[in-house]
Amino acid sequence: METLTKSTLLDLAGIAGGSPIAAALEGRSNIVAMTQTTEDAVLKPVDAGSWSHDVRAALAARIAALNGEGALADRYCGLIADPEVAELADPLKSGKVQGMEHVCDFMDKVAAQTRDVDAEDIRTLQESGVSDADIVRLCEINAFMSYQVRVLAGLRLMKETGA
Repeated sequence: METLTKSTLLDLAGIAGGSPIAAALEGRSNIVAMTQTTEDAVLKPVDAGSWSHDVRAALAARIAALNGEGALADRYCGLIADPEVAELADPLKSGKVQGMEHVCDFMDKVAAQTRDVDAEDIRTLQESGVSDADIVRLCEINAFMSYQVRVLAGLRLMKETGA
């Protein structure tokens, strides 16, 4: 099984094996392993609830795109088998065709306007038929992607500054 996160973090940050940064990461390999475990749990959980693995990958790609991480978005799009679901990865698409307009609105707001999220946003999801457990699952995807984007930015900064 490919270690998605390790390759995601190192490949997309442009960190070569044997470099000082790669060596520093080896010293913190538990962080890379825990990130991998989290990515697997968020994107390919045993109990996916209402959100299939394809939908999860599409939402992750959508969040990556909203954060200007095109390569990360492309990587997650590569995990999507269903072309109709793949449209959800595009932040310019509403999700209406898939019956997920409220979900896409929520995910976009959490990803790009976090401080503006309030109880009304949760209520809108509930009123559209999303269970509380599935709302938590959506928040898990957003939380992981926020972390992933920030780790990538940090690794790139380390590379640029030669840290």
